[in-house]
Amino acid sequence: MAATGKARTEGPDRPSPHDLLAALRAPGDPPWDVYLTGTVFLDIVFTGLDSAPVRGTESWARGMGSSPGGVANMATALARLGLRTSLAAAFGDDHYGEYCWDTLERGEGIDLSPSRTVPGWHSPVTVSMAYEGERTMVSHGHEPPPEEPAPDCPPRARAAVASLTPGRGAPWIAQAARKGARIFGDVGWDDSGKWDLARLTDLRHCEAFLPNAAEAMRYTGTDCPRAAAHALTAHVPVVVVTLGAEGAYAVDRRTGETASVPAIEVEAMDPTGAGDVFVAGFVTGSLAGWPLADRLAFAGLTAALSVQEFGGSLSAPGWSEIGAWWHRVQCAEGQDPSALRRYEFLAGLVPEPGRRWPLRRAVPTIGFRRSA
Repeated sequence: MAATGKARTEGPDRPSPHDLLAALRAPGDPPWDVYLTGTVFLDIVFTGLDSAPVRGTESWARGMGSSPGGVANMATALARLGLRTSLAAAFGDDHYGEYCWDTLERGEGIDLSPSRTVPGWHSPVTVSMAYEGERTMVSHGHEPPPEEPAPDCPPRARAAVASLTPGRGAPWIAQAARKGARIFGDVGWDDSGKWDLARLTDLRHCEAFLPNAAEAMRYTGTDCPRAAAHALTAHVPVVVVTLGAEGAYAVDRRTGETASVPAIEVEAMDPTGAGDVFVAGFVTGSLAGWPLADRLAFAGLTAALSVQEFGGSLSAPGWSEIGAWWHRVQCAEGQDPSALRRYEFLAGLVPEPGRRWPLRRAVPTIGFRRSA
């Protein structure tokens, strides 16, 4: 299958409305803050279900939305936090692929110059049903294009987010690291059951590694997430272990910093994409040069805000949502002063109440005609 692309000039089309890195930018810097690659899905989300679907019955959902999913969840979360984001992905040449491309490029301002439209390839689709804070998903997709979506020479970026695969390296990760990109790696469940760190060959290129507690303990053979985090620093400078409802714990071997931040209690509607938003928040704080505890708190906050809405990329918060939360909690009765102090670093960063971003969010469904 031949691949086609849509030409773009190097560099962002427009400045971010809330650029944390503005004071750090200098001539000759990489044009992009973050680069990533992966598979884009079309996500169709049904929400407002009273319970899980029952075999042999029909369930009606009170809400429904569509948005780009898969790696697009992470790309959207990064872009909404003001980072100049570049994505390499294969897109189908069907209506779903066109919708996802348009939403990411025009709606979110994400650079798709490394991406390709593949003739004859159907876009992967995931249908997600959200209920009682949980989700059930059904996915469909054809065999992916034989060409690697990541280009042989990834664009220059300050950082890259990489999903590490046990037993298989990705050449682009080493290439990006040689160009000076700071690599932030996450990992999925090891279906082989080996849990051997030596099989994560690209971990040596990473500045930070962000597993969950179960993954961290299995890879290190420990029975405590914090002990696992410290053990992993023998392999990577910064380790962040997510602890679910208990928050997250992080260690920076280079500075000696450790940080533990509890989770923010929220009413969860849909956890889709929350892990991607957490990583995006941590990457944002890292590129801005924040202390470890602030980075960890910010990542947890963005993830908590995301689960209060449905969908993956649809729910990724921007600075307007973060600002609204910060101003609201300061006025709420009975707030723990020590908890408020944990987020005081936001005071000089968030927009004033009522300030709106000039961003067009991913539209909640597809199929409407455009007005002339």
